[in-house]
Amino acid sequence: MKHIVVLTGAGISAESGLKTFRDADGLWEGHNVMDVATPEGFKNNPELVLEFYNQRRRQLLEVQPNSAHRDLAALETDYKVTIITQNVDDLHERAGSSNVVHLHGELLKARNIVNEDDCFTHDEDIKLGDTCPNGHQLRPYIVWFGEAVPLMDKAMDLCATADVLMIIGTSMQVYPAASLMHYVPEDIPIYFIDPKPAMESRGNVTVIPETATAGVKKVIDMLR
Repeated sequence: MKHIVVLTGAGISAESGLKTFRDADGLWEGHNVMDVATPEGFKNNPELVLEFYNQRRRQLLEVQPNSAHRDLAALETDYKVTIITQNVDDLHERAGSSNVVHLHGELLKARNIVNEDDCFTHDEDIKLGDTCPNGHQLRPYIVWFGEAVPLMDKAMDLCATADVLMIIGTSMQVYPAASLMHYVPEDIPIYFIDPKPAMESRGNVTVIPETATAGVKKVIDMLR
């Protein structure tokens, strides 16, 4: 059974109504990224950071997977499919995908500020003073800028086993995730889906300048 590895970014969730965080001016919901998505930002103003993610979590609970999420899940009927996502939402899982690797964490989980491995499901607001059983402050289970990406090695290993790579709705500007396409076997088909693609078709790379919902359907037609 062929192994399809899919790397997804904010563009696939945008069609479900989730904002893509970083706007054209570089701000996230009006905030500088350094203020809301770094350990330093959390240290300087933890209440601001917690409320920023509380708002993102509330929004996530109000939206649903779109056809791109569902079409990727349906691929599991005919292929081994691994989703490697830069997104912190659970829309892939809700659509039915059974093998999802979250590079940048998950909004519906929390961890304490001491141990990144001490995480658990948490779909409610996190406030200053909320602690784990050991008395440590809780924070979102999010990989902030400047923090290590714990699942990066796993993602690289998965890419090395791919027969097909799909890249969907990502600027390919955020590292180390943007480097994953270089870990797939040489000359395997790579399909890049984005309405404003950051690359052009060349060699084994086919660029599809479409939204996620339209582009995924096109690639599935090509595969079949």
